[in-house]
Amino acid sequence: MGTKRENVGILAMELYVPSQYVDQTELEKFDNVSAGKYTTGLGQQKMAFCSDREDINSICLTVLQRLIERNNLNLHDIGRLEVGTETIIDKSKSVKTFLMSLFEKEGATDIEGIDTTNACYGGTAALFNAINWVESSSWDGRNAIVIAGDVAVYNKGPARPTGGAGAVAMLIGPDAPLVFDCGVRASYMRHVFDFYKPDLSSEFPYLDGKLSIECYLSALDNCYNLFCKKMQKVDTNFKGLLSLDGMLFHTPYCKLVQKSLARLCFNDFLNASKEVREKNFSGLLEFSNHKREETYFDRDLEKAFMKHSQDLFNEKTKPSLHVATNIGNMYTASLYGGLASYLISKSPDQLIGKKFALFSYGSGLASTMYSINICKDMSVGSKLEKLINSLHESVSMLDKRHVVEPSKFSELMDIRTKNYHTAPYEPSGSLDSLFPGTYYLVKIDDQRRRTYDRRL
Repeated sequence: MGTKRENVGILAMELYVPSQYVDQTELEKFDNVSAGKYTTGLGQQKMAFCSDREDINSICLTVLQRLIERNNLNLHDIGRLEVGTETIIDKSKSVKTFLMSLFEKEGATDIEGIDTTNACYGGTAALFNAINWVESSSWDGRNAIVIAGDVAVYNKGPARPTGGAGAVAMLIGPDAPLVFDCGVRASYMRHVFDFYKPDLSSEFPYLDGKLSIECYLSALDNCYNLFCKKMQKVDTNFKGLLSLDGMLFHTPYCKLVQKSLARLCFNDFLNASKEVREKNFSGLLEFSNHKREETYFDRDLEKAFMKHSQDLFNEKTKPSLHVATNIGNMYTASLYGGLASYLISKSPDQLIGKKFALFSYGSGLASTMYSINICKDMSVGSKLEKLINSLHESVSMLDKRHVVEPSKFSELMDIRTKNYHTAPYEPSGSLDSLFPGTYYLVKIDDQRRRTYDRRL
């Protein structure tokens, strides 16, 4: 269609997080580990989780319903619905098909899109699908919706405090306040067994922790250097981190993000001329001959560049970590929870004209770095203000949650584990603890069909 397709990007956003969390300081005591292991060591404060009343379908239904209601969307104006998740509860039927129940009520069934899965990268892949559709010859003039969500749970042990749960919904279309840069996406894809879920009878992953960190940092190195090369072709003045107003990362845990920002400084250091190194990286010249692939676990280098990049981290990245600090890892939604955090950290006037980069990583592995601009066109200023105000309302729900003692949390996790593949099944989790407007699982019948309702 010959309809205008300028400034394609994010028109509106919504965040959903479960109504209960476990305090990481208390979880340290319960797990009998050293004080600060989860809080200081991982950079986490609170971890959201779901009882057996919520699953991937229900949290995606909830965040979609909120996006629809808060933006007064006409569902006939939506032409594509994409879901990114790695929380698989059916090997055939997609989460998107469950979400269609909201559209069917309005007679809106002409909607493209389906689920995308590869660990934490699925949300980004779904987002790119939606952006590409709006920019393509297939576009019919309607907007798209992208849902990224997961329930991240681990078996008892050192990985459990890196869990979390939540979902993000994004409305995609032209004339958006958050505009995607064209032609500068940089991807890095490989075949690696760093984190995977081959046991379909369990929610828990197989995880090689050290390899997972190496893969994440290797992907970051490769994406960043290619991203910089592509940016320099369209902007010869682009100087890496110094040219970015924000740098956002997929966040398995917050301490890794601080290390990742330092890692980008190390890359800028290696890419700089001798003169620039001496001028801008004083005290770090001893690392001049270090090779990227040999430094993933070099603690001296890591410590030196974290210290050097502290101000850059505080300015460009730390504002994006509020949600992750208080929720944990949302897998596919993690990066976009970071985007929500970053946007609410500033006023609309402070954001106009800013550029920030985002690094998306999914184990296995798939990764991309790309960039978003806050549109300078003042005609979209009201859209930006509305988007930010809505996110403020969403994020404020973090303060309305209730804390659950670690022993109760462990008990609820045991119930999930025990009944993961039980059918027929009626959940035992409390309905009173759910936020108003939350969709929840009513039952699973003897044909394993799931029924949902909404707490009003």
